[in-house]
Amino acid sequence: MRITVFGATGATGSRMVAEALARGHQVTAVARSAARFPDLHPQATHRAADATDPAAIAALAAEADLVITATRPRPGREPELVQVTEALFTGLRERDVRLLLVGGSASLRVATGELLVDTADFPAHLRPIALACKDQLAVAEASTGVDWTYLSPPMLLEPGVRTGRYRTGKDELLIDEQGDSAISMEDFAVALLDEAERPRHRGRFTVAY
Repeated sequence: MRITVFGATGATGSRMVAEALARGHQVTAVARSAARFPDLHPQATHRAADATDPAAIAALAAEADLVITATRPRPGREPELVQVTEALFTGLRERDVRLLLVGGSASLRVATGELLVDTADFPAHLRPIALACKDQLAVAEASTGVDWTYLSPPMLLEPGVRTGRYRTGKDELLIDEQGDSAISMEDFAVALLDEAERPRHRGRFTVAY
């Protein structure tokens, strides 16, 4: 496939690029400016574009079979996530291009039925990005004319090793027998590229060990 990745310089996005390239796909890695090109995978095609510009998104989508967005705003600029999501749906509307979104875990439900972000011990410093991810999902769910899937991580998403192993769920926070909710960024990328190659989910799904 021809895959375009927004947020390709980030910790998660860069692993999406690497996993896609390892599987033999043609990857266009998008950065905010050409100054970030040294941070991009050398085997990818490098493009500079504003991810809040629907016209730029549409132009890049013309060269793609699939678009992945893994953008994450800096602290204090969390509302940009919604702006990017709205621009993506505008730029991709009525185009024959699937959109895979790297989302957040805040809107997953825990055993009590609460959303994770609403639980008493949810870290206060993570609430701004958590709520932005929740709004990101709401934008996707309210949109039409785009074939999209939203992948929520578990509570812990950190650099690690690629095992190729994971479990899937839909709207519930996945927790293992030890009470952990985690996956490596490498296996998170595996899960997203598995979905890209063999679509099984529409709407939102989640993965964890």
